[in-house]
Amino acid sequence: MNQSNFAHLSKFVLAATSVAIFSPIASAYAALGFSTIVAQISDNSTGQQLLADKKVETRSHTTTIARQTITTESRTQVNTSSVSGQGKKTGFSLAIWQPAGNFSEVIARISVKSKGGKSYLKERFLGDYKYKINQKAKFVQGLKASDRIVVRLYDIQNRFIGYSEFECLSANTTVNLILSAKPTEYQVVRTVYGVDADQNGTIDTNTTTYDYFTQVSDQGVIFLSSSQTFQGSQFQVQGLSTIAATSVYPVSFTQGEYALVRQSFVNAFSSDLAKVLQATPGSLVQVIEVRDNSSYDISQMLMNYRQVGMSGSLQVGFSDVSPNYWAKDFIAKLAAMEILEGFPDGTFRPDAPVTRAQFAAMLRKAFVKGKIRQAISNDKPLRIHAFKDVSTQNWAYNAISEVYQMGFLNAVIGKDFNPSQSISRLDVLVALARVLNYQNSGSTDTILSVYSDANSIRREHRSLIAALTQRGIVVNYPNVKLLNAERVATRSEVSALLYQALSSTGKVANISSQYVAGQQ
Repeated sequence: MNQSNFAHLSKFVLAATSVAIFSPIASAYAALGFSTIVAQISDNSTGQQLLADKKVETRSHTTTIARQTITTESRTQVNTSSVSGQGKKTGFSLAIWQPAGNFSEVIARISVKSKGGKSYLKERFLGDYKYKINQKAKFVQGLKASDRIVVRLYDIQNRFIGYSEFECLSANTTVNLILSAKPTEYQVVRTVYGVDADQNGTIDTNTTTYDYFTQVSDQGVIFLSSSQTFQGSQFQVQGLSTIAATSVYPVSFTQGEYALVRQSFVNAFSSDLAKVLQATPGSLVQVIEVRDNSSYDISQMLMNYRQVGMSGSLQVGFSDVSPNYWAKDFIAKLAAMEILEGFPDGTFRPDAPVTRAQFAAMLRKAFVKGKIRQAISNDKPLRIHAFKDVSTQNWAYNAISEVYQMGFLNAVIGKDFNPSQSISRLDVLVALARVLNYQNSGSTDTILSVYSDANSIRREHRSLIAALTQRGIVVNYPNVKLLNAERVATRSEVSALLYQALSSTGKVANISSQYVAGQQ
């Protein structure tokens, strides 16, 4: 639905002097009575040291934080192909505008709520960015369609002045946030975004333009259904569509468990947020100065801010994983992504074997892939029931059924899945090869010559292992030259292999390890 089809702005513009009359709360609740249009999502530098050694001021308490040293990468060119759509780049460019008014700079605090299955993972911090008004920056790599990006806006005196949230599209997204003429008094933000596949900074023609307003009051946000109470001219940017009378939202914002529209109050600072998301900008990590044509690697930011940028309820450090443990970073990163977790006693048990059911649960969380086959059924009439030895009461029933239908794992014998059977390293590698569908280039035998036990790799698996090896996915500990394909896979080994598979798709930052085969 293109915004050019909507009624002209002039029908809804109020006199300029009326802006001061409207209370933000009054106008917000008045707007809630109007209808909302729901649009389907179309499928169409150098390192910088960020140091802080200050008190963190939160809205409920003050906590002293130890010095943090965080390295960021800017102006990085990356490839963001995805498992579900190779070649599509899921990132976004963000511009901040103020057509009327005299703001010169604003701080954008950016975070992400990653989509995990049918729900969202806990919000994670991506950095504080000081924008000049009318400036743009790109954020690339580490995102997938349906992830939600949150932007909290502050003025240069660190006053909270605005909030927006938008949904990543299946191609590159261009996002525009437009401030009111007096953001510290009239805390309304217009959000306009859509697909920008050619990355020229404008929303592609014949695609949906999402256009809506959010209004801040204290620590809460309201997603408005209408623009009829606003003086529209202060939110109109040349080159963007005319403001619609009725807001246009993605479906997930208006329907389902995670809808935001028509809620009387969305808490912008819940107690479960990472401390850095509650802190004053600059108090915990240094604010990043946005320069013209800046580009920021989201997967790297997630890595850099892992210790400070995530909810305190997530455990990423474990009592039995030492600081110099070979797989520590792989484990911590996947735990932060909620793909795996430790045990109630605070341990991870890195040397414990992984069962087929546990691995299915990890795959389900790590990868998004369309179904390629129907579930096995043992009953008539047909019921979704994957394997005869996996009952609907099994804790991993849904995960096993889904990964089977997506082609990751097969039955062991007949219609048995053997959920409690320990999985081998070969089984893990073959499943990842099915997920990624990579092909090796060059001689298979030459590629596999990095393994001293290459002759033990069966013919039907050789090209698969070669393709994974070429892309740095195979991790062998403690001897990088031994594949040990038939050995039972441990929790630490599966963590490393899963992470490297995700890294090969551009979804996470690379982790350097001496145990990655073929990289020496």
